[in-house]
Amino acid sequence: MLELKGVSKRYAGGELALNNVSFNVAAGEVVALIGPSGAGKSTLIRCINQLVQPTDGQVLLNDSRLELLKGRQLRMARRQIGMIFQNYALVERLSVMENVLSGRLAYVGFWQSLLRRYPAADIKYATQLLDRVGLSEMLDKRSDALSGGQKQRVGIARALMQRPALLLVDEPTASLDPKSSRQIMRLLCELCREQNLAAIINIHDVALAQQFVSRVIGLQQGAVVFDGKPEALSEQVLTDIYGLEDWQEPADD
Repeated sequence: MLELKGVSKRYAGGELALNNVSFNVAAGEVVALIGPSGAGKSTLIRCINQLVQPTDGQVLLNDSRLELLKGRQLRMARRQIGMIFQNYALVERLSVMENVLSGRLAYVGFWQSLLRRYPAADIKYATQLLDRVGLSEMLDKRSDALSGGQKQRVGIARALMQRPALLLVDEPTASLDPKSSRQIMRLLCELCREQNLAAIINIHDVALAQQFVSRVIGLQQGAVVFDGKPEALSEQVLTDIYGLEDWQEPADD
């Protein structure tokens, strides 16, 4: 489904942000991407959706080499990739329904979207998604009136409006309280199973990743240093990824 082959990224200043990264993600598989700040997690996600061009290697989505695509071909390929953002990236003055429908912008055309003339099938699907993420009572509410957890649910529904094959999720719980964080992670994993979606979730909360996903990839200095089951994240493995720390002690606030 998604395959990375020897992906490296060196920036103009000489910094090696990714170093020969290779892995596959199957349809329906949810992978947590962990590692310290500066390990290359965000660069990796940006290389997958081609916001950053890899220096070397291949990025294949359903056998299409994304790093070779340009213009319209790249825009068409990006329809298959749904993005969910840490800061929600909603248009706050618009309603919940309007924000969700904006997930169809790559399909309906500029004037239809400007005039908010979406096909009936899109409106029906948006309504179904809002019901699934628990926001059916809020479709007409302005997005700036929502809580953080509710905004993230809108962002999830918007990404699913693309009917993607792959979700790229950037720190979906960083701004949420512990209860909302668990709810969002549970919802993401359930939706991926229901829709047979592959997902890569960039996440700092190791305990949350261990609780919900079936596979973890650890990056250190741009290289993969761990790829396995969450239960295999021993103290030594976490030290390899993050450096020395007392992993038995609770984190300081």
